[in-house]
Amino acid sequence: MASRLKPEDQQRVDEYLSAPQHQVERQPFRPWRLALIVLTVVVCLGLLSRILGRLVL
Repeated sequence: MASRLKPEDQQRVDEYLSAPQHQVERQPFRPWRLALIVLTVVVCLGLLSRILGRLVL
């Protein structure tokens, strides 16, 4: 796909993206870890709501 930018602007974009602060190595996405974290938070909040419900009523 051809760029719609002028060559000077495309060169500036390429320089910006090749700067060291934009070359951060990311860890791979782990959906099971995210699901475990979400499940843990939901269970903890559920337990907290039950405890608070018993204390109030």
